[in-house]
Amino acid sequence: MNPRKMKQMMKQMGIDVEELDAERVVIETADGDDLVFDDAQVTKMDAQGQETYQIVGSPETVADAGAGGSPSAVEGGDGSVDATERDAGVTDAIPDEDVALVAERAGVPKSTAREALEDADGDLAAAIADLE
Repeated sequence: MNPRKMKQMMKQMGIDVEELDAERVVIETADGDDLVFDDAQVTKMDAQGQETYQIVGSPETVADAGAGGSPSAVEGGDGSVDATERDAGVTDAIPDEDVALVAERAGVPKSTAREALEDADGDLAAAIADLE
């Protein structure tokens, strides 16, 4: 069926459809393995006051991503590590999920990704940017 005709029929039935410009969608699950969709296509449908969201994309499973995004080596909100934590060796405890994410995004081996994360004090974005 032609998309234009489909839109007309949905409008006649009282269904409003809107594409959302979503950069990231996080679904927090009860078991702690959250689903993270980057660059997903999100459609909002409003049918008689009932809102439905459709997400199209491939999720990554991240252990407890929380509302702020990917987990960091040290809970601090911004992913930064202060001097006391660095001296205590906290940066050595970089989660395997972070290493895998950086390796995948930058297209490098996990050992290279881990080194980049250590150099960036656990900051995912900085490690990926350094490797690209």
